[in-house]
Amino acid sequence: MELTTTIFYVFALVLVLSALKVITAKNPVHSALFLVLSFFTAAAIWLLLKAEFLAILLVLVYVGAVMVLFLFVVMMIDIDIEHLRRDFWTYVPLASVVGALIIAEMAVVLVRNFIGTTAPVVAAGSQEPGYSNTGALGKLIYNDYIYAFEVAGIILLVAIIAATALTLRRRKDVKGQDIPSQLRTRRDDRVRLVAMAAESPTAQADAAATANKN
Repeated sequence: MELTTTIFYVFALVLVLSALKVITAKNPVHSALFLVLSFFTAAAIWLLLKAEFLAILLVLVYVGAVMVLFLFVVMMIDIDIEHLRRDFWTYVPLASVVGALIIAEMAVVLVRNFIGTTAPVVAAGSQEPGYSNTGALGKLIYNDYIYAFEVAGIILLVAIIAATALTLRRRKDVKGQDIPSQLRTRRDDRVRLVAMAAESPTAQADAAATANKN
């Protein structure tokens, strides 16, 4: 067995084990850390498959941004683990159906494309000098799958707009600042000088005694 094949199987084993720990770990922080390990291992496998651009993209985007955000959210929010586990078994039937569908779909894809092949699929021209995996990926996305790529971009844009609209809407139960009205504020609208006659301590004591008698 070649060294590259051995490394691939080791990384695949680590990836499977870390993925299992993501869903079985009792601590949410531990689950997030195992998910980081899964992303790193998947990036290493992509490097073995000579998909350097995808590997670097996975590390920079998911590990460097998304997972850091997940860790901050999980560590800052006080999550009641016992409350989450209370209704765990009520979701098992639906989760089993969804998991079975996912496994069936992956089995169909693997059987159709990989079972029965004796050699890995090599892209046309990948052995030529000066071949760029990133360039081939760009040509594939913007030539063969341009419409799917545009639809995915529109869906993400709609999701961003919806999230922004939900965040900026006015809510009666939340107090916020009105920056434009604060900038238009004048001194005469906020401060009022009142002129009144000075009172002596004796007069104040007499007024207080009269108020107590009444």
